[in-house]
Amino acid sequence: MNHRLKTPAISRRAALASAGAALGIAGVAALTGCNGTSGSSKGAVTVGSKAFTEGVILSEIYALALEDAGFSVDRSFEISGSLIHTALVNGDIDLYPEYTGTGLINILQMDPLTDPDEVYETVKSEYADQFDLVWLEKSEAADGQSLAIRTDVAEKLGIKTISDLQEHASELRFASQGQFDEREDSLPALEAAYGPFDWAEHEVYDEGLKYEVLRNDEADVTPAYTTEAQLSDDMFTLLEDDKHVWPPYNVAPVVRGEVLQELPGIEEPLNRVSEALTTEILTGLNARVDIDKEDYEDVAREFFESIA
Repeated sequence: MNHRLKTPAISRRAALASAGAALGIAGVAALTGCNGTSGSSKGAVTVGSKAFTEGVILSEIYALALEDAGFSVDRSFEISGSLIHTALVNGDIDLYPEYTGTGLINILQMDPLTDPDEVYETVKSEYADQFDLVWLEKSEAADGQSLAIRTDVAEKLGIKTISDLQEHASELRFASQGQFDEREDSLPALEAAYGPFDWAEHEVYDEGLKYEVLRNDEADVTPAYTTEAQLSDDMFTLLEDDKHVWPPYNVAPVVRGEVLQELPGIEEPLNRVSEALTTEILTGLNARVDIDKEDYEDVAREFFESIA
C-alpha cells in the first residue's frame, strides 16, 4: 500500500498540542496502516507513529528494520499525539518513536531537566515503573527548541551560540511567532539565562512564513525546532544553546515490556537505527519529504538500506 502523507508537516510539539479530538482510542486499531510482507514466523509487531512527517519516517524505518530481522510488522501510522501513549499502554500498538523531553514533561508531568542523559535515565526508569514500557537506546538525533539565524549574518557577526546572539541583538531583526514572546519556556526563559534581547526590530509572523521572512531579508533570526526541513538549507544556521535553557528531545523507540519479553530479538535492530541517526540526518530526511515531495516510504527505505 502506497501511503503518502497528505497534510503539511507540522512540528512534533504542534502535533501533540493540536491533535486529536478527531480520534478515539477505540479507533486506533483501525487507523491507516499497511501489513508487513516478510511472512516470518518470528512474531508480529505493531509499529505506531504520531501524525507528522518525522514521526512517520522514523516509524517506517523501525518497521523496515524489524521486517529485515524476520518479524511481521503491522503499521498503525498518523495517530494523534495526544492519544498515542495511551494506545501503547492499552496494547493497541507495540512501539513507536518518542522524544525524551516529551516523555518527561508531557507524559510524566515532571519539571524540565537539561542534561540529555539525566532526562533519558529518568524517563526510562519512570516509564518502566509506571507503565511497564521500555525505552530502548536513545539516538543522538534530537528535535528540540532552538533559534535559527541567516548564515550570512551569523558569519558576518561571528555568531555561533545564543550568548553570541544576545550580545549582537541590537543589530538583528527578530521574527517571532507571538506565543514565543510570552511562553514561560521560550523568550522569558532565554532572557532569564542570557539577559535581555534588545532586538533592532521585533515583529510577529505566522509560523509557516518564518523561513520565507528570513530568506527575503525581512528578518535575521527566528525560533526553530532542530530538525525542521528548511534547516537542510545552508542559508540557515542553528545556534547552540550554550547555557542549556531548553530540555533535550532525543528520539528513541518506546516498547511495551510484555512485547520485549516475548520478542527480545526486536531490540537489536531498533537500537541499530537509533545509533545511525543524527539531528542532521533526520533534518535531511524531513526535507526530502516536506520540500522535495518524495514518498516517505522511499526515503525511509533508502536510509535503512544505507545502514543495513
